[in-house]
Amino acid sequence: MSGNLNTIVNTKNGKIEGSYEKDIFVFRGIPYAAPPLGKLRWMPPREPASWNNVRFAKSYAPIAPQILMPDDFLAAGEPEPQNEDCLYLNVWTPGLDNKRRPVMVWIHGGAFSMGSGSMITYRDSTLPLRGDVVLVTFNYRLGVLGFLNLNELSGGRIPSTGNEGLLDQIKALQWVKENIEKFGGDPSNVTVFGESAGGMSINCLMNMPNAQGLFHKAIIESSLGEIARPLKRSVEISEVFLEIAGLTASDESALRSLPVEQLLSAQQKLSIKTGLGIAPAIPAADGKILPMMPLESYEQGKAAKVPIIIGSNLEEQKLFMAMEMGPDFGKMDEAALLENIKLLVREEDAIMLIEGYKNSRMIRNEPVNPTEISCAIYTDALFRLRALQIAESHSKYGNPAYNYLFTWKSPFMNEMLGACHALEIGFIFGSLDPVFTGTGTDADILSVKMQDAWISFAAKSTPECKNIGGWAQYSDQKQTMIFGKDCHPEKEPYREEVMLWDSVKTVNLSGLT
Repeated sequence: MSGNLNTIVNTKNGKIEGSYEKDIFVFRGIPYAAPPLGKLRWMPPREPASWNNVRFAKSYAPIAPQILMPDDFLAAGEPEPQNEDCLYLNVWTPGLDNKRRPVMVWIHGGAFSMGSGSMITYRDSTLPLRGDVVLVTFNYRLGVLGFLNLNELSGGRIPSTGNEGLLDQIKALQWVKENIEKFGGDPSNVTVFGESAGGMSINCLMNMPNAQGLFHKAIIESSLGEIARPLKRSVEISEVFLEIAGLTASDESALRSLPVEQLLSAQQKLSIKTGLGIAPAIPAADGKILPMMPLESYEQGKAAKVPIIIGSNLEEQKLFMAMEMGPDFGKMDEAALLENIKLLVREEDAIMLIEGYKNSRMIRNEPVNPTEISCAIYTDALFRLRALQIAESHSKYGNPAYNYLFTWKSPFMNEMLGACHALEIGFIFGSLDPVFTGTGTDADILSVKMQDAWISFAAKSTPECKNIGGWAQYSDQKQTMIFGKDCHPEKEPYREEVMLWDSVKTVNLSGLT
């Protein structure tokens, strides 16, 4: 059948030929910006060169240079080829017609240092056919190539603000605006959705002047921490990077010609020296591209006036604890618990939080061992409180905001990971597996319900749908949709723990983000 279908689309830069697979049109590796090589390294993305002949769009492009995590038990498939020439996107559409379908643009996560728009989880998504939507994924520059501030240190000779990866995202959205109608999509109905660093990116885009008007709805999954770094801190980290690389900001030619392998090696050393782990380079509130810290912008009502869904997973932190502690996961004692929480808050607040969380969990007959308490406190500090804060701030200014809490537990190693970070992604894309997400009737039902809610939001600006039922805005009695084996709306779930934070004077997230 595919041989009889026209799979050629005339984009702004030239004609491309895709494929017709499993009742859907697929276009892979479409350039949305010029290769950021040589003099374009650390520069804002430029318009891609046009072409005359039909360009094949049947293979995924190389992904952004990155350090692969060793022994990553969540990794699937063979590692993808990497290249600094990485600014490409992919499109899945049910039809090359004039139907003007809702467009859903996915921004991948990975601590701003890992991931791609062509990961296996996204490749065979059931979203486009189930919702009759156009799905777009893309790569953006990562790590020090995408989020290193050199402008201040170089006196503007290298004008990178630390937000070039975000500018890539804006360039991809501009491509969508200019071309997606040719793929059966509606450029006036674009929803951005993303997880972790993807969710953090969306919170930045919501507050970036250059992004305004390029999307009309946003779904923010598991955004964490302070979302971005203050300019001063970003410049300090850049100074450390240059010291490690053995260069100065005046070495413009050396910086632009330094082999990628050496850049990544210096980035890895930067992670260790600064204690910033897998996220040594993230967006910077430089005062121009990103005018202020996103949380501050939300609180002042300066974010984009678009509807949002924002939420988190019940046990986000378990994934990071398992990766960090390995075989010692679950062996934390009370003394280690206190020291662990003191990294976040003052000692008296740490003691109060530990006791408060234990009491609340005992009432619900939930485990209260040190590992579980540490996970719960860090999950709330890094993820859930931020989601609630943004939902409340955004809705305060009359913008629709919906909140969710994902509670499904991974079957991995007898549910050791619980409802951990990144677990919901497979349910959203319909890419379930027996090891991490789990499979079976209950998993399939949850996946379809989440997909239908996301699709309804993309199409109609409300996640209410037949499969989910009512889902009120957060401003209406602080309602949260629970996504688990039993999906239902609930007023202020886990309210007791959330209220404990009202008396905490300061929370230190600077060492984490």
